Amino acid sequence: MNRGSGSGSRRSGNTGHRDVYGPRGGVNLPALRGHNDALVLELLRAAGPAGLGRTELAARTGLTPQAVSKITARLGADGLIAEAGRAASTGGKPRTLLRLVPDARHAVGVHLDRDELLAVRVDLAGRVVAESGGPLDFGAGPEAAVEAVVRAVARVRDPSGPPLLGVGVAAPGPLDHRAGVMGRVTGFPSWKDFPLRGVLEGRLGLPVLLDKDTNAGAAAAAGAWLRATWPDADADADADADADADAFAVRGADPEGAEVYAGGGARTCVYLHIGTGLGAGLWLGGGVYRGARSAAGEFGHQVLLLDGPRCRCGARGCVEALCLEAVARGDVPEAARIVGEAAANLVALLDVDRVLLGGRVVAAAPDVFVAGVGAVLAARALDPARPVVALAGAGVAEGAAEMALTPLFGRG
Repeated sequence: MNRGSGSGSRRSGNTGHRDVYGPRGGVNLPALRGHNDALVLELLRAAGPAGLGRTELAARTGLTPQAVSKITARLGADGLIAEAGRAASTGGKPRTLLRLVPDARHAVGVHLDRDELLAVRVDLAGRVVAESGGPLDFGAGPEAAVEAVVRAVARVRDPSGPPLLGVGVAAPGPLDHRAGVMGRVTGFPSWKDFPLRGVLEGRLGLPVLLDKDTNAGAAAAAGAWLRATWPDADADADADADADADAFAVRGADPEGAEVYAGGGARTCVYLHIGTGLGAGLWLGGGVYRGARSAAGEFGHQVLLLDGPRCRCGARGCVEALCLEAVARGDVPEAARIVGEAAANLVALLDVDRVLLGGRVVAAAPDVFVAGVGAVLAARALDPARPVVALAGAGVAEGAAEMALTPLFGRG
C-alpha cells in the first residue's frame, strides 16, 4: 500500500474525498492535509469527552503515527482539540487521550418552512446553544424571507462567542443544492431561480449552505447519534438518539483503504418529513444522497391513487395530497397508513435499515405515526429483517446546522 508523500497517509480509493488526488494520481498536498485533519476530527467527535489516543487515531485512519502527531499538534494549535486525560496503563507509559473542543467553533442552522422560521446555533458536538423562531409567510416572496433569515441569525449569533463556521439553510424543494438556487417550489412560483445562497452570503458575510429540508432532517438524525456521546444534552433528545445510535456511523479509512464506520458498519435510512408538505431525506452510504440534480427525495409526489384528489404539484392521488387531506379531517391513523404505504414502496426500492419520522404533523401524534407506519411495513415486508421505524430525534434546523459543520469534518 502506497503512502502519501510527506503526509504519512495510506492512499485510499474509497474515502469519498476524490479531490485529494489529481487526475494523474499525484497528491494534492493541501487537500490531503485537510482531508486527514477532517478524518481525525470526525473520529474525535464520535468518541466524545472520553477521547482517543494517537495510536487509536492512527489505526482507525490508516495514517502513520508521525502524521497523526503532526495533525493533532496542528489541530491543538487551532484550539479544536485538547487533552482529555490519560488512559489506564497497560504496563507502559499511560497514553494521552485527545478530545474535540465543542466550543471552539459554532454554526447556525435555519429552517425556512412555509409558515414559520426557526434558527439555532450549535457547537461542534451538534448541541443547540441558542435558538429563535417565529412566523414566516413563504408566499410573501424571497426578499421578505431573506430579511427574516438575517434577523434570526442576528438573534442567535454571539459576537463575543466562538467563530461561526457558516450558516446552513433548509428550505422546501425542489432546489439546486450545488448552485444554491431555489427551484419551482410547489405553490410558490416567485421562488423559482432565486439565488438564495448567494444573496444570504452577501448579507451575512458568512459561508452559506442551502439544501432541502428533508436532507437537513436526515443530517439531523445523524447528528443526534453523535450528540448521544456527549453529556448534559437534553434528556429526551438523548433518549431518541440512543434508540437510533447504531443507525449511523463516522467514516474513516482503514489501513487497506476501505471505508470503516465507528458505529459498527455502514447503515442506511430514510427520513420522512410530514409538515406543511411531505418529503424524504435519504441517508445512504454514510451521507445524504441528493441525486444528480439535487432532486432526490420527492417522496410526497409519488402517486398512490390514480385519479385521486388533485395535488398542489398538478398530479392526482399523490401521497402528500392523500395524507394532508386525512390530517385535515382529523383521521390521523389513516394519514399514518398512507405514509406507511408510500414508505413501504421506498423501502422495497432501497432496502434501508431505518425509517425515521419527523415534522410537525408527526410531533402532534408521534405514537400514532410510528405504530401506523410500522404496521404497514410489517404487513408488506418481503424480508423478515424489516427496517425499524422510529422518531428522528432532532429537527430540521439542527440538521441545517449539522450541514454547516460538514466542511470541518469532511462530510457533505
